[in-house]
Amino acid sequence: MVVVVVRYILRFLLLAVLLFVRKILDANKVPIDHLYFFLHSIVEFLILLTIVNIVAALLIMVYRLRKNIPYKFTDNVINGINNLYYLIVTFGVIMMILGFWGIDFKSLLTSLSIVAAAIAIISKDYVSGIISGIIISFSKEINIDDYVKIGENKGKILDINLSKTTLLNDDDDIIYLPNEKVYMSEIINYTKKEIKKVSIDFELGIKYHTTIEQLENSLAESLKDFHQYIEPNSFNIKIVDVYHEYLSLKFQYKLTEVNREIERLIRKKTIRLIANSIKDS
Repeated sequence: MVVVVVRYILRFLLLAVLLFVRKILDANKVPIDHLYFFLHSIVEFLILLTIVNIVAALLIMVYRLRKNIPYKFTDNVINGINNLYYLIVTFGVIMMILGFWGIDFKSLLTSLSIVAAAIAIISKDYVSGIISGIIISFSKEINIDDYVKIGENKGKILDINLSKTTLLNDDDDIIYLPNEKVYMSEIINYTKKEIKKVSIDFELGIKYHTTIEQLENSLAESLKDFHQYIEPNSFNIKIVDVYHEYLSLKFQYKLTEVNREIERLIRKKTIRLIANSIKDS
């Protein structure tokens, strides 16, 4: 806590020094005429950077205290604040570079409105992705570490930045999805589901000798090592469709809590048992 307080004191001291330096520059504009715009732009940028840094740090600190989030962990709201911070800093860098030549940003946009409109059209997709990322970051629909299905992609959310949302799927592949696609896609958030039901789809030949009830009991018995993670009496084999040569089935059960690692182990063991049972028959 002491370290945090010291950091804030240093930030405010730095801001005070920068404001004092700006005042000195303004008072000596004529003597340093050839360097004024260069130095003034750098100081203005550093002031903006310091203020934004202080505001972002305060917002994140208050949010961490309210949500009781440890310093080393993050979530989508913290990422959203950081994304806004990076966006403002990028804008500040552009303003600083223009200021090196004494160019007023407002006047530039007015005089180059057609060029600005063309740039906006060209960068429409990128800007749309940034806006989508900010909206996603501050939404309550998905959070970092949630297990979701976005379009055809299913996995755990690792990160939400300005342009991409990162997923880790069940095969341990990392998938980068454009934020615009995420925002426009149908999303299933398995972590927020009230009923933590897991379904495993498979097909069974009509000539399979064991009954559905026997297969259900066999699968439930094979998973006895995982019963502490599964709600009692939640095992069920559901007949989805009946075809001429095979049945389309779902083996379902409910977890006591969302645990993707345990779910993956159970799924792996279940699929192997089903495959071995069909082979033996």
